[in-house]
Amino acid sequence: MLELRRLRLLRELKVRGTLSGVADALSYSPSSVSQQLALLEQEAGVTLFIKSGRKVQLTPQAELLVEHTTHLLERMELAETELRASLTEVTGTVRVAVFQSAAHAVIPRALTILASDYPEVRVEIVEREPEAGLYAVWARDFDLVIAEQYPGHAAAHLPDLDRVDLCTDELRLAVPPTRTDWNAITDARDMPWVLEPRGTASRHWAEQNCRQAGFEPDVRFETADLVAHIRLIESGNAVGMLPELVWAGEPAPVHLVTLQNDPRRTVFTAARRSSSSRPAVLACRDALARAVEFVGVTRG
Repeated sequence: MLELRRLRLLRELKVRGTLSGVADALSYSPSSVSQQLALLEQEAGVTLFIKSGRKVQLTPQAELLVEHTTHLLERMELAETELRASLTEVTGTVRVAVFQSAAHAVIPRALTILASDYPEVRVEIVEREPEAGLYAVWARDFDLVIAEQYPGHAAAHLPDLDRVDLCTDELRLAVPPTRTDWNAITDARDMPWVLEPRGTASRHWAEQNCRQAGFEPDVRFETADLVAHIRLIESGNAVGMLPELVWAGEPAPVHLVTLQNDPRRTVFTAARRSSSSRPAVLACRDALARAVEFVGVTRG
């Protein structure tokens, strides 16, 4: 009989691509992973993988087992969800992936709500870029992700994940506080810019806005740390595009310029459908929604 624990290792190999990736994800040694997969191959009686350099290529028979394993894991998670829902007390651990501005603006208030209303729920939070966080929830590294979607950019759609919009927040040009006479993006065309790293939706969106206004931004500072963005802009050394959520309901220390068409970013949460009804996950989503109301941004 095939053992589910070993089948899960095979699925992890499909997701991670290498034995070391599986070992890191599950806190095993690579040799242990290799041994367990070899035993699975013996149990199955067929070849399951072929080594290709550092990576391992799954055979069609292995792909078939991975598909069934995914369904089995979903059924087990659904069973656990229904079991938890049958209890009167909300308990358990929820692992949350979150991007930086949400971590600063929403998470502290949400944790306070959880501590008060759901004291038996343990929340573990790790900062992840939205796309990486979505993938990590699908891969079962996390239970919930807070992600974002910029105008004109569709967030990644991964199988078996749901989506609940949390809020929308306005995107505006942030300029030094002394530039109160500036009222259009073109006023900042000759300034140094601070933007998030290349490849992020926010970076692409900001650059497109500048190009549509007829200029290429002079990006001298590149960082994912929005607090650094604020400090560079506040000190007069740069301009940039910032979402409303970053202020967490507090007055902005910079001058904000409203952009044409009032662009807005959507912030949402995603969980695996098989665990989305777990009481602890629902408690986290409830606390996040209430925290968003507290900081004063528009609910999704």
